Amino acid sequence: MKRKVLFPSVENATEDGLVAIGGDFEIDTIQEAYRNGIFPWPISVELPLAWFSPDPRGILDFKELHVSHSFEKFLRKNPFKVTFNTAFSQVIKACARMPRKGQRDTWITPDIIKGYERLFNYGEAYSAETWLGDQLVGGVYGVVMGEFVSGESMFKTEDNASKVALYSLIKHLEAKGIKCLDTQMVTPVVEQFGGKYIPRKEFISRISTLDWNKGRQEIF
Repeated sequence: MKRKVLFPSVENATEDGLVAIGGDFEIDTIQEAYRNGIFPWPISVELPLAWFSPDPRGILDFKELHVSHSFEKFLRKNPFKVTFNTAFSQVIKACARMPRKGQRDTWITPDIIKGYERLFNYGEAYSAETWLGDQLVGGVYGVVMGEFVSGESMFKTEDNASKVALYSLIKHLEAKGIKCLDTQMVTPVVEQFGGKYIPRKEFISRISTLDWNKGRQEIF
């Protein structure tokens, strides 16, 4: 018998966007969360899993993509190769190890890694990998459920490697008819590409019109 997963309404979220605490990280839980504009963001490995839906919400509209002159110049001599979905586990684990300014610990806990790996094997998560020769030097991973695509985290060990991964992802998704990337927050890199915040109500309205049933193979 299929279980029913329910989250509280995002309208009842706290001021910082906290919707719920606890629960598991199984595929049906993750699916229900993202369909309702909610995502996991562990506060600590010692505390129960936390689920957020911040207001406002960070997004990247592809029609508003901004590419700086310096990055355009770099792209003309780009030394990297970009692939999709060839090294998901390596990318998410590298993201977990990446030091973050102002953060002592990573939110990408072992349970989060296992959960997203299950989701990838199920066909609803993706990775974009940047290679320098045979070395993985950057990447981004996220969720892909039909027309909904999120960017969860990025890493780099070479200058511009994560930017190239994100830019390549955007251009690929745009060619497939995807119009927007859910970034949840607007990081400096996302902001450089034209990322912005919109009201949560608008975000929920946007995702309610998407086709959530396409397979990853139709997008990648």
